[in-house]
Amino acid sequence: MLSCTTTTVATFLHPFVIAGNTDELPAGEYGVLEDEDVMLGNSIAAYRRTATFLLNNWHAGKSDLRAMALSDLDLALAQDRADANKH
Repeated sequence: MLSCTTTTVATFLHPFVIAGNTDELPAGEYGVLEDEDVMLGNSIAAYRRTATFLLNNWHAGKSDLRAMALSDLDLALAQDRADANKH
């Protein structure tokens, strides 16, 4: 089975907390790594997400990965956008 990692950027305008974590992270850009297994069939390839990580302090040179559910990250981003629309 093959695997691949996709890297994207999540931008938070306000400090935030991801479900399952207790500390508040500052506003800014965060790398998001999504690991997927690639299952090859006869005519198509199917992808199954196996892990999602938030890369904290990725611009600072010293970073840490925080495992999380993609749905928790999506919820935090939606809350951040809702907070931005209040101001």
